[in-house]
Amino acid sequence: MARTLPGTSRGVLDARTARDRFHVTRIAPSPELARFVEYLWVLTWDLRGRPPHRQRVLTRPSVHMTFTSYLTTGATRARIVGVVRDEFVEEIAGEGRVVGAAFRPGGFRPFLGAPVSAITGRTPAVAEVFGPAGRRLGGEIFGTPDADGAVARLEAFLLGRCPPAPDPRALRAAEIVERIAASPALTRVDDLAADLGIGPRGLQRLFQEYVGVGPKWVIRRHRMLEAAERAAAGTEIGWAALAAELGYADQAHFTRDFTASVGTSPARYARRQHAPPDRPA
Repeated sequence: MARTLPGTSRGVLDARTARDRFHVTRIAPSPELARFVEYLWVLTWDLRGRPPHRQRVLTRPSVHMTFTSYLTTGATRARIVGVVRDEFVEEIAGEGRVVGAAFRPGGFRPFLGAPVSAITGRTPAVAEVFGPAGRRLGGEIFGTPDADGAVARLEAFLLGRCPPAPDPRALRAAEIVERIAASPALTRVDDLAADLGIGPRGLQRLFQEYVGVGPKWVIRRHRMLEAAERAAAGTEIGWAALAAELGYADQAHFTRDFTASVGTSPARYARRQHAPPDRPA
């Protein structure tokens, strides 16, 4: 597939099991679309003769536009997935495919025409946001058997709706989220606002309008993404040192946050990633 990006399992919990259940390909958008879309993606699975799989994901502050084809049953689903603040679990069974676009923080605001927080925690149909054109797009994508062609249809649809000029505030929101992602020890919104020269309330308004969640949630989530990735990388981890590195006052607080986000303690999660497949951690 043209413009294929390197794979990443960041945010995909129990990634070793996930790799045995489905395959994801990420595709770089065209330069004109890259201001708004981080990557296009295709997920495929074939679990015929195997049990359904429930995948848990630590979501990022990103809006997704997805077109799901359940090939075994013939069912389809076209929806916009707003930022998911809490647990995100998706079950797959039989055989199927998803074609999607992952928008940059702030990148979906011009297409939505409203604050991104309006769809946070919601999954409106594509037709609810884009009207009859969105409904037609779904039919075209579901009717295109090859993934390259389906991705090309989605990209062409979005390119035809890109605003002629970038929104400086959207670009600013994306830059701030990137700064948070690169600074796992950052813990306080006040410190971030002071560093940016923005008042905390102004920062909050910017995030609600363009990102869909507040900066506090983004800071906490990126700390958990970093922690989960470290835990998956190895079992010989100094948890107290990692907690301090991520800005926690003590290991107990870090463990509580990790358990609430991932569903198990960091030590147990790390053991599970490296246990033999036939033996639970």
